[in-house]
Amino acid sequence: MKYYSLNKQSPVVDFAAATILGQAPDKGLYFPENIPQVSKELIINIESYSNEAIALEVIAPYIGDAIPKDVLEKIVSETVNFEIPLVKITDDIFSLELFHGPTLAFKDIGARFMSRCLGYFATHSASLRDSKEKVVVLVATSGDTGGAVANGFYDVEGVEVVILYPSGKVSSVQEKQLTTLGKNIHALEVDGTFDECQQMVKAVFADVELNQKIKLTSANSINVARWLPQQFYYFYLWKQWKEKDNPPVVTVPSGNFGNICAGLLAQQSGLPIKYFIAACNANDTVPDFLRTGNYLSKKAVPTISNAMDVGDPSNFIRIMEIFHQQIDGLKKTLNGYTISDDETKATLVSVFKEHNYLLDPHGAVAYTALQQYQAQNPDTKGVILETAHPVKFYDVIEPLINQTVPVPETVANQIKKEKVSTKISANTNELKEFLLRQ
Repeated sequence: MKYYSLNKQSPVVDFAAATILGQAPDKGLYFPENIPQVSKELIINIESYSNEAIALEVIAPYIGDAIPKDVLEKIVSETVNFEIPLVKITDDIFSLELFHGPTLAFKDIGARFMSRCLGYFATHSASLRDSKEKVVVLVATSGDTGGAVANGFYDVEGVEVVILYPSGKVSSVQEKQLTTLGKNIHALEVDGTFDECQQMVKAVFADVELNQKIKLTSANSINVARWLPQQFYYFYLWKQWKEKDNPPVVTVPSGNFGNICAGLLAQQSGLPIKYFIAACNANDTVPDFLRTGNYLSKKAVPTISNAMDVGDPSNFIRIMEIFHQQIDGLKKTLNGYTISDDETKATLVSVFKEHNYLLDPHGAVAYTALQQYQAQNPDTKGVILETAHPVKFYDVIEPLINQTVPVPETVANQIKKEKVSTKISANTNELKEFLLRQ
């Protein structure tokens, strides 16, 4: 499999080079030259496949010969070694729980897959193996990416990780997950928004002189090794879906649009998903685009579903590429909804009281959007993606339900640790100076 830049000004590369570079030299995102079709046998008999076997069949065509089969099997096995259950909330709404990994967030799968791929390339790719320099993984986070990347890359030989996050705009649990590991993990607390963090990262990748001094790659969903394995969730959904003759509508809490983009890619490869809903908070650039046909990026505003506080989602350009830049084709498969904080809170409380199911704020955004869609399409059954464990937002949730959110053992000890971060302003030069000091 070869990958081309969506800016069309850089050479095509294989999976290894796309992973190591993160972003193409012309600042474009990498995209596969073709979308592989999964076998009909997998779709029809998916319940008889293990999760490891499903993931391997889905991802192998995207890897090509960049990683030997036995190594890829091990990487996949270590990536998906936790449950991803489909849980019934009502007769018409189900929750695919993506928070059973080590950092209690859906980004664990992408981060674990990418870290293991990069670990392999560090010792087997000539461009990395023959250099004494460490690879620097540079990533901006609006919440869950930071913790997942920190955990996935923690103590990986030959790799340093630098995580930028907006000060005061991630939850306390999320902040502890990315600031308490130490060793090769460095947290930069930026006085600004997530979009500003992301712009700083993009600017650094575009800095030719700096990239000659430091081997940089990205672990955001702009990196193909982070983005592509997110397809696995949707196949696991189908494996557990009982009404195979009635495919579900899938509602995805959407911020940077990597997750829903992976779902649309899975659909285009042959997975039977009826329709997608991009559930957004006040940062609703894409729903606006789907309503008006005009794409206008916005300055991100803070909400209680902070991982979705993105005003200019990087991965939407990939979604447009899937649909050959045609909005009419896209709108046949995708719709977008804007959900306010007040609606989010009301849904979180009502679902807990009426169905004894505790959503996190992002899941509550998705649930509200799905309800609004079902009000216009009453015979529809749907699935929300519950992307994070509620404990990550206990400071928002507990005052709403007047109860304590149980703390899983995986984060209980981390919450007690002392935060260690370096404060910088939203200034690319400060980021460059930090990287050069490392």
